Amino acid sequence: MPPHKKVHGLPSKEQVLEFIRTSDGPAGKREIARAFGLKGQEKIGLKKLLGDMADEGLIDGRKSAYHRMGGLPKVTVLRVVDVEDGYPVAIPDTWQPDDAVPPPRVRIVESKKGGALRKGDRVLARTEEAGKGWRAHPIKKLPAAEQAMLGVIETDAAGHHWLAPVDKRIRNSSPVKDIGSAETGNLVLAEPIGRGAKAGVKVLEVLGDPLAPRAFSLIAIHKYGIPHIFSPEVLAEADAAAKLPLSEDKREDLRGVPIIAIDPADARDHDDAIWAEPDGEGGYRAIVAIADVSFYVRPGSKLDREARKRGNSVYFPDRVVPMLPEVLSADVCSLGEGQDRAAMACHLTIDKHGHVTAFRFTRALVRIAEVVAYEDAQARFDGEGPEDNLRNLWGAWKLLNAARENRDPLDLDLPERRVVLDEEGRIAEIAIRERLDAHRVVEDFMIAANVAAAKALESKSSPVVYRIHEPPTREKLLALKDYFKSIGKNLALGQVITPGLFNRMIKDIADPAEKALVMEAVLRSQTQAYYGPQNAGHFGLALGSYAHFTSPIRRYSDLLVHRALVDSFHLEQPRPKGGIPEHSGLSDQDRADLAKVTDAISLTERRAMEAERDTIDRYVAAWLAGKVGEVFETRITGVQSFGFFATILGFGGDGLVPVSTLGQDYFRYEEGAQALVGEKTGERYTVGQRLQLRLGEANPLTGALKFDLPEGSGARVEPRGARPTEKKSKPSPKHMQGKRGRPGNIRHQGKERRKK
Repeated sequence: MPPHKKVHGLPSKEQVLEFIRTSDGPAGKREIARAFGLKGQEKIGLKKLLGDMADEGLIDGRKSAYHRMGGLPKVTVLRVVDVEDGYPVAIPDTWQPDDAVPPPRVRIVESKKGGALRKGDRVLARTEEAGKGWRAHPIKKLPAAEQAMLGVIETDAAGHHWLAPVDKRIRNSSPVKDIGSAETGNLVLAEPIGRGAKAGVKVLEVLGDPLAPRAFSLIAIHKYGIPHIFSPEVLAEADAAAKLPLSEDKREDLRGVPIIAIDPADARDHDDAIWAEPDGEGGYRAIVAIADVSFYVRPGSKLDREARKRGNSVYFPDRVVPMLPEVLSADVCSLGEGQDRAAMACHLTIDKHGHVTAFRFTRALVRIAEVVAYEDAQARFDGEGPEDNLRNLWGAWKLLNAARENRDPLDLDLPERRVVLDEEGRIAEIAIRERLDAHRVVEDFMIAANVAAAKALESKSSPVVYRIHEPPTREKLLALKDYFKSIGKNLALGQVITPGLFNRMIKDIADPAEKALVMEAVLRSQTQAYYGPQNAGHFGLALGSYAHFTSPIRRYSDLLVHRALVDSFHLEQPRPKGGIPEHSGLSDQDRADLAKVTDAISLTERRAMEAERDTIDRYVAAWLAGKVGEVFETRITGVQSFGFFATILGFGGDGLVPVSTLGQDYFRYEEGAQALVGEKTGERYTVGQRLQLRLGEANPLTGALKFDLPEGSGARVEPRGARPTEKKSKPSPKHMQGKRGRPGNIRHQGKERRKK
């Protein structure tokens, strides 16, 4: 226990916090009293002091072991979530202080005696602060925690029930020990129970028919733990906030300005709108109006805590899981046509070279003149119509676009899949999303406003939630260099790596198929963008300062930026009534814990991306399930020692071709060339190669596809060695039979997700 100077009377809060931070062991009420020499009545005073500190959010824990709020107990259970630079990185297995505050990431220092820790392992560990971070020393490894599982109930010929997993990473079904009210064919949530020969699963919740409308997105929601139900308290707060009156005398009145919202035809919310007019000097004056969510969602409210926990809206083909309740996200906050709405207005001055030379931010009242679909906006611009507001927007955009080309940001024009559903929710089409100039117009106005927000806050030395995209790591650049070498190109790593360097390499490639492959390789070399309070620039956009300001209805990061602008430019509105918090700027807790908050919303964004991608994969597999046996034109997208992955040209759909199905030859894996090479025949399968493949399997519930060579292009043989198999005594129920006992020809539903 570190020595502490005796004090007369009670220690200060700062002294208590310092003792807790530096204590070698548990720092409970008894240890604190002993360290500061407290006796009798002083111990009663200490109890009250510790209670006050807990109420103020300074400490957390039990009277036998306190720790700093946002910190960790001296001994706690950790769960490994990643491995960085050879060190396991963990988070607390349970994290209670505040759902909105992300758990601290702890680097585990492993002893040489213990076995290496892997992702998912749980350990009892002793923790300590190390600089601005945490590290831990394992005491012992713990059994794996039981986790909920998603699957479909299947019944074999003997009447035994099995849980068929919907996660394509899980190969085997599990015996159902407690089926509850579930029936064969139900999609259920279950948990593991029992050990050894008695191991199985217990059904916790019946979710319905796995092939029913909206099932695929429901699977993703449960798999990734996405909050999707608002509590009555949150809904009540949203209803109260929606009734807040707009103070006309405290806002800039822009209702007479013909501001236009350009969005997808089926957009459910409109959080941005734009306007521009010539300034008479070759440039433009412009306004980017953004929904003033910070006026309705105040720090410290239950509504705010729920929004922060969600982090962002999640867009599936058939539904949106919104960050905010519908009364705000789709109604009061949304910039609908012809309605008076609260907005944060970014006024921009764009010179004749496309540079933003001035900007200012106000709280405003707007009345959107028109909501236009992207396709309609493009058609109107392409036609020879009158000089309207859209033509002014295009004129300003041409200047912004010229400045963008001079900046030379990363230009990867990769196709994006789009699931189109009919009125009954069935898949009508899976197509590549068309990229229009109308999309670029809105995008460049949004980028200009985002840059202005970051620079405006920097000018006031205010906290900034930056959108950060760091340059590629050396390891990824070395991998990219090896790939370029395999296709006869050279990437010199001695030079400064810029987005323009990649653009020039892509531009020099004439063949469209090869160009797409190089774009994909460059994309794989990029780091993951994230949010943070310390600026590190945006490599992809070639910008030094960048924040997200333009989508506060669906991104918590943008809401934080709005609050910082409210504080920095004195944009607070009159005090609301009805128990709604007064302040609409950043809270003291947000300022103190901004790094933790940005870590949390970076994780929720990643969770949303994975859930959305998984759901699209399931829709694609459902679309293809009725085409098993057909031959498709494909392109190899990845090669491994166990086989290669290929995607169907036109609308995607990635599947595996196991090396064991390529014929009798032995195929050698050449890692540098990303190729499988037959030792006897010399047959090569390399990244980028086009070939005809037969669809052998399409599993809608997992999103997994499997291809093989068409008849006559190679002798199909059984896989070498044993592999996990379905139990032969467990045929799937007839209504779900398809290839390998999985769902057959089905169709499903969803709506096109919002693009921007």
